[in-house]
Amino acid sequence: MTVAIYRSKSAAAAAAALYRDVLDRWPVPKEELYLPTCQGRTFVLACGPKGAPPVLLLHGAQANSAAWLPDTALWASRFRLYAVDMIGEPGFSAPARPALAGDAHASWLDDVFEGLGLRTAGIVGTSLGGWLALDYAKRRPMAVQALALICPAGIGRQKNLLLKAAPLLLLGSWGKRRIREMVFGPPPKELPAELQLIANLMESIGRAAKPRIVNIPRLTDEELRRLAMPILAVVGRRDALINSVQTRERLEQNAPHAKICFIEDGYHFLPSQSERVFAFLQQSIPPQEKVGTGRLAP
Repeated sequence: MTVAIYRSKSAAAAAAALYRDVLDRWPVPKEELYLPTCQGRTFVLACGPKGAPPVLLLHGAQANSAAWLPDTALWASRFRLYAVDMIGEPGFSAPARPALAGDAHASWLDDVFEGLGLRTAGIVGTSLGGWLALDYAKRRPMAVQALALICPAGIGRQKNLLLKAAPLLLLGSWGKRRIREMVFGPPPKELPAELQLIANLMESIGRAAKPRIVNIPRLTDEELRRLAMPILAVVGRRDALINSVQTRERLEQNAPHAKICFIEDGYHFLPSQSERVFAFLQQSIPPQEKVGTGRLAP
């Protein structure tokens, strides 16, 4: 279902220009692909050695593949990365937001896999992208070699941030800053140049894009128990959007093979996870497993 993602054409153009600026500063050589899918055209940024083990990167809501800029240089030294702009989000993919319940998103990812010529891949997902990775893994377990999940939705209970945020919205710019701190944590005094680029883009997206107001489906205990692939979950106790304690507990009970990193002072945004995720992917995806050929050779 096609929807109006942006509040205005001018706001959409401003966000797209900032996104293009981030892509033009990508730290490693890249290819930009547009794949036909059942939900419309899908943008994928590919980088890393061709023939290396493939890893899909799935960003969160109100974001796009620019979110992976700080991680790319390290991960692309060992893997062929495919950063996918999620449909219905403020990137370069189609403005389609099918219901999260059901198999619409899995069918869309089937088309992405086919378009990239992949049979299996590792997946790294954050927030809503973590839910998307989990949903695909439960429906297509043979296609997922490993799951690296950062603040994933789909396991712990979804919190109602709006109840806390609504009064703050009445307090102008101070209230909006307080809401951002609830989600992302206190801002550093000075951001590195690459993170400042992303911060500027995220602020523009916040002004331009209409957020999804949805209940995110959670995997049942039985569905979690069926996830046999290697799993890494990184969560923060202070997560304002997802009950991270419940995420940890349900994984411990139903997927005891999962590696769980519980960051006591962590929020929903957890920077500096590149090396942890990289080590997990190296351990979980053998270098000799080179996967698939298809109608594209990206």
